[in-house]
Amino acid sequence: MTMERTYPAGVTSWVDLEVADLEALDVATRFYGDLLGWTFQPATRDEAPFRYLIARLDGQDAAGLGGPASPDRPGGTEWTTYIAVDDTDATAAAVARAGGQVLLPPADAGEGGRSALCADPDGLRFGLFQARRRLGAQVTNQPGAWNFSDLHTADPDGAPAFYTALFDWEVSDLGFARMIRRPGYGDHLEATVDPGIRERQSGAMVPPGFADAIGWVAPLAPDEAAHWHVTFSVADRDDAAATAERLGGTVIRSSTSDWTREAVVADPLGAQFTVSQFTPPG
Repeated sequence: MTMERTYPAGVTSWVDLEVADLEALDVATRFYGDLLGWTFQPATRDEAPFRYLIARLDGQDAAGLGGPASPDRPGGTEWTTYIAVDDTDATAAAVARAGGQVLLPPADAGEGGRSALCADPDGLRFGLFQARRRLGAQVTNQPGAWNFSDLHTADPDGAPAFYTALFDWEVSDLGFARMIRRPGYGDHLEATVDPGIRERQSGAMVPPGFADAIGWVAPLAPDEAAHWHVTFSVADRDDAAATAERLGGTVIRSSTSDWTREAVVADPLGAQFTVSQFTPPG
C-alpha cells in the first residue's frame, strides 16, 4: 500500500484556483485537464452553490479548482498556495498580529480540513490549511504535478521576514537564487514517502539543505505584480507552451537555466503560472 504524503506545519501543501463563475470553471477544467493531464473529482455536492473539484493525476490529488468564488474573496483570478498548519484559527490570529491580513476567516472545507485566506504585509495572498481527510497534494515534482511555489516580490531581502517569523522558514542566499527551507522537512520526507532523498540528492550537485526546500524567492520580472507564483512540472517545456497557446492561453516569457527550461503562461482566465522541464546538467 502506498504511503500517503503528509505535510508538517510550515510546509507549502496545496494549490488551488478559484474562478468567477461556473462557466469559467468549465474553461479552467478543459484547459488544465488538456495541458497537465488532470481528471477531476467533485469534492462538493451537486446542489452546492460553490463547486470544488480535486484535480487528480494518475489517481492522486494534485490541485484544486473551484467556483464561483465568494464575493468576499478579494483580488483577481490567481493561483493560491496554502501552507500547512496545525491550527488554522491560531495561525490566522498570528498572521494578523504580525501585520498581515485575514481576508477570509477560518472555515471548514467540508471534511477535508480547515482553511483561511490571508495576505502578507505587502498584500500577497496565501492560504492556511489544517488537514483532516484531505492531506494536501499527493503527487508532486513529476510531469503534470505541482513543483514549487515561489515568492515573487519587489523586496527579495525583506519580504520573507514575515514568513520566517510565522512558519520557522529559513532563506538561503545561493548567489543565483534564494531558497526557502523548512528545517526538518527533509527528515520528514526521509521517514515517510521518500526514504532515499538525501542519498539521491548527494550525487546531484544540489545546494546544501535542498532536502528541506519548499520554494524560492524571486525578484519581479518587468511588468510583473508581486504574488505567490505556482510552477507545474512538464516533460517538455516547448510542447507544453505550444499546447497552452492552442488551448487559449498566452506564453508571457520563456527562460533556460542549467537545471530547467521554463515558460510563464497565463491561462484563458488570466491566471499566471510556470511550466518547468527539469534538465539536470550532464
